[in-house]
Amino acid sequence: MSGHLDVAVREAAALGEGPTWDPATGRLIWVDILGSRVHTYTPANDRRTVMATEQHVGAAKPCADGGLVVNLRDGVGRYGPDDTFAWLLRDPVPGRRGNDAAVAPDGALWAGSMRYDEAPGGGNLVRLAPDGTAREVLPAVTVGNGMGWSPDGSLMYVIDSPTLRVDVCRTDADLATNRRAFATVEPGAGFPDGLTVDADGCVWVALWDGGQLRRYTPRGRLDRVVTLPVRRPTACAFGGPGLRDLYITTARTGLPHPHPLSGSLLVLRDAGQGLPGTPFGG
Repeated sequence: MSGHLDVAVREAAALGEGPTWDPATGRLIWVDILGSRVHTYTPANDRRTVMATEQHVGAAKPCADGGLVVNLRDGVGRYGPDDTFAWLLRDPVPGRRGNDAAVAPDGALWAGSMRYDEAPGGGNLVRLAPDGTAREVLPAVTVGNGMGWSPDGSLMYVIDSPTLRVDVCRTDADLATNRRAFATVEPGAGFPDGLTVDADGCVWVALWDGGQLRRYTPRGRLDRVVTLPVRRPTACAFGGPGLRDLYITTARTGLPHPHPLSGSLLVLRDAGQGLPGTPFGG
């Protein structure tokens, strides 16, 4: 691993989040939650696009037909290939918004939420199946954040940031009653935010207010720390040729004196080997 850190897109996003590689288009999709923007970046030609959403957008993921599924303030919606919008799950709760989301190997979307004031237990985690069936999996989440799956799909990893834990659960078990701590971040080191799983089964975690990426082995042992110039990295995802580059979203919200790169999309070149993603099947 060379691990050369570079700037992919210099941006001043308030709350950059949710990087996702779309192999069908060869581009990275990410969002600025508080800016209500969906960004794309194509490394092959350095092309960028920006799409405005009518609500704060916690995540945007590719659909099997070329559209985008988005986790918005009031629920989950979908933009078709022609940019027409439709709600898939509308569940507005005053003071709450959608946050991180991820697509499971079976094509279902897992969407987290949180209150703007981060009140304990004010959010939830919902699974939206490709057929449109929705099920609340966790009813009392504070800051629903990173989600990912082991290379064989047998394990799911999930984060509720204030707990300082990355939890794990077998995918054939009930997440609410069977999850356990996989890795714990020591107090004062930052809060676990977004995550991604690589081809070796290692779990990469961005530390909000910690200025780091951490990689944990499949047994939960910390084996690599990447120090970043920004204080608030939010999430990471492999992309680019061969899924070798690790893209990192960052935030500047709440910082009185943010680093000049806060809010930009960073990239750790040749960081490892990523896993192919699954588009939303709905």
